[in-house]
Amino acid sequence: MLKLSQACVGIEEKEAVNRVIDALYLGMGAEVRLFEQELLAFIMEDSTISLRQIACVNTGTSALQLALQACGVGAGDEILIPSMTYAASFQAASATGATVIACDVDLTTGCIDTVDAETRITSKTKAIMPVHYAGGYGELADVYALAQKYNLRVIEDAAHSFGSTYQGKYVGATGDIICFSFDGLKNITCGEGGAVISGDKSVMKRIQDLRLLAIENDTEKRFSGQRSWDFDIKEQGWRYHMSNINAAIGRTQLKKLPHFSEMRKKFYRMYYDGIPTAIGTPIQIDRHNCVPYPFVLRVNATKRDQLAEHLNKHGIETGIHYKPNHLLSYYKGHDKGCPVAEQLWGEILSLPMHCNLGEDDIHFIIKTICNADL
Repeated sequence: MLKLSQACVGIEEKEAVNRVIDALYLGMGAEVRLFEQELLAFIMEDSTISLRQIACVNTGTSALQLALQACGVGAGDEILIPSMTYAASFQAASATGATVIACDVDLTTGCIDTVDAETRITSKTKAIMPVHYAGGYGELADVYALAQKYNLRVIEDAAHSFGSTYQGKYVGATGDIICFSFDGLKNITCGEGGAVISGDKSVMKRIQDLRLLAIENDTEKRFSGQRSWDFDIKEQGWRYHMSNINAAIGRTQLKKLPHFSEMRKKFYRMYYDGIPTAIGTPIQIDRHNCVPYPFVLRVNATKRDQLAEHLNKHGIETGIHYKPNHLLSYYKGHDKGCPVAEQLWGEILSLPMHCNLGEDDIHFIIKTICNADL
């Protein structure tokens, strides 16, 4: 079976983990500090590193929740999020006590439709969370224009787009607050992990404390291999920090990112050029600047499940990214309907996209699609 997604790790990651185990300090410490420094240097390309700060956490979901909490989002507030996203985006937002307002998406990109989002803004709206869908980021300039018009914080869910560039800079180098995921299937992995990056130093300081149970100034203690014993806590915090083990894996993966990115872009181009438009059209991303994750094909709704069954019979795993969140029981009742998201839900089919594949595998998948009797 050609897997839909798969972790791409090897001997280097094993050696990194063994190094941490041999050091006998598995929690948050020097490896996390180094990973943060290396991430920031990569994203900022070393030139303007002092303008932004980064904090590593245990998951991308934690990154989103902490970013919202650090912006003061909570009970009584509303957050605009595109319905076409993984449940983590909505769960992170509702965990703050705020109300999630599902927004519709653009049919070609799957990203938030800012015209629709504007119709859902109320006096309670405090933040907007654009989701970088399938590696693309849609019309981010429109998101920031909307946020400026209504004085909203922007928390970008960039779980799908680490390593992508926007307006000539890496995603995370600009913008309000950007959150990444480094779970086992992302563009780079820590096993589990996430990060928040921003130029708002007050927000970042708060996130650094919140990830360590809101123990004030505990980050520097941990980075030096110590613990805080006489401390104060002034708000609800969480045990969301990253471990040295996860950071060691991430540091190794970061070195492999250029290779991973080039392979993903190559596979996207092969799919894009090889799949006849009569069968399906891909969700649109900037093919030159975005690192695709995953590859999402739009297929006629009457034929999508038939194609998925055909591929499965030939040893090719597929998926559906994602069921719109406004259709989930927990989030019903806070939307005015998202018809485009529902249309996409019936059409989309995700094809294998990871760096354990080879060009022959992609050719085989394309050939199998072309031979489908639809």
